[in-house]
Amino acid sequence: MNSRTPKSHSSRSARDGTSREERKEATRRAIVAAALRLLESRSFSGLSLREVTREAGIVPAAFYRHFESMEALGLVLIDESFRALRDMLRGARAGKLDPNRVIESSVDILIAGVNERREHWRFIGRERNSGVTVLRYAIRTEIRLITSELAIDLARFPGLNTWSSEDLNILATLFVNAMISIAEIIDDANDSAALEEVRRTAVKQLRLIVVGITGWRSTIPHNSDGLTRE
Repeated sequence: MNSRTPKSHSSRSARDGTSREERKEATRRAIVAAALRLLESRSFSGLSLREVTREAGIVPAAFYRHFESMEALGLVLIDESFRALRDMLRGARAGKLDPNRVIESSVDILIAGVNERREHWRFIGRERNSGVTVLRYAIRTEIRLITSELAIDLARFPGLNTWSSEDLNILATLFVNAMISIAEIIDDANDSAALEEVRRTAVKQLRLIVVGITGWRSTIPHNSDGLTRE
């Protein structure tokens, strides 16, 4: 090889022990992390591409190797933020909840999840009711998907397996909205005493929903021709 021939990417990768794909993913993660740091004190609509790339330590042109636009970055942030909630629900389905204290265990899992990813929950809390339209729509879509998934899970519980699809979706909506509201309050808790008060209130809130379940008699809706429909 000619001594003047530029070294290939593979040669550099061999030298530092990382592949091109690994370096690309590291840069992508740096952009996401930089955006989350900047979003701690502002809305997404007030964030500029130059600010993000400066915080990430890359040139602005490098941003487009990873994201088509700032909105594309916002959608990735939403997906990562809701991953925490999806993981919590999957954990419950996998049997991580204490069967003798389901509500308390659910709240404990929620608190732990929020504490692990506070910046994500803060982002969702700020953007779901304001900000960029495409992000609001994406957040609402994620909430609907999680609610539908939870409704399917609820139908497997004794006593709920005879409920109508409409009632199961309404119940799932109550639980999901409660979890999101609780998560936002957890983020505002500044010390252990405040967090314990949030936990106490959250347990009571979920218990009230459960009390409502025991008193509700679901009926399967009928069409105008009298046929039962799901």
